[in-house]
Amino acid sequence: MQKRQLQLALVAGTAKATRPIGRLAVLSILAGAFIALGGVLSLILGSGFPAATAANPSLGRLLSGLAFPVGLFLIVMTGADLFTGNNALLMPAALRRNISATTVLANWFMVWIGNFIGALLLTYFLVYQSGLVDSEPYRSAIVAIAQTKTALSPWVIFLRGIGANWCVCLAVWFGLTADNIAHKALACWIPVAVFVMLGFEHCIANMFYIPCGMMCGAEVTMANLAYNLLWSTLGNVVGGALLVGTLFHFLHKEK
Repeated sequence: MQKRQLQLALVAGTAKATRPIGRLAVLSILAGAFIALGGVLSLILGSGFPAATAANPSLGRLLSGLAFPVGLFLIVMTGADLFTGNNALLMPAALRRNISATTVLANWFMVWIGNFIGALLLTYFLVYQSGLVDSEPYRSAIVAIAQTKTALSPWVIFLRGIGANWCVCLAVWFGLTADNIAHKALACWIPVAVFVMLGFEHCIANMFYIPCGMMCGAEVTMANLAYNLLWSTLGNVVGGALLVGTLFHFLHKEK
């Protein structure tokens, strides 16, 4: 199974790295919107029972973790391009020299930008403008989340970024060999729920959480947002590209 996963990753990574720019842009925007959709669902469920979660702090994390993976599931099912998933999937093709390092970096840059656009569009129009988080406790919750994320130190954000994308890319990798929708859902849900429950930092998810908090009045500046995204992105690259894509390539490549 591991060798088959590696072969499928090689094919998927090569295809993603060689997509026409227009198609890549649309699929990247779509992926960012899907992650934001999972984010808002996670917010609504995780913060919607304040009395219960005040007495049982892990309950909110559990509910958030169960809700958030819907975003990755939609990405896997539609073939959309997620920056953090591509961190792992492009590595086998690059290490086999099917694609160049320049191609990998260009893909990551364009997909990151597209994900940001998609997350912002959904956050502004379907969350903020539609009033999904106008009422309490949702408004206070998203403000607190944004302020907490941007108050972390660079080292903490970086380490939590490694943990987040290690989990996300494990989900993507496991999903490669899933032969039906139920198996794909399970592959997505378990590792992604783990990263959310543990409070790791995922740069694309933060493209929803922090801007949404800013729109709702969080004391967060654009510099704070950039600071969080920089360190979470670097951590995500290490967690996905090194701990999944590169590691599994060397573990399971043909001798």
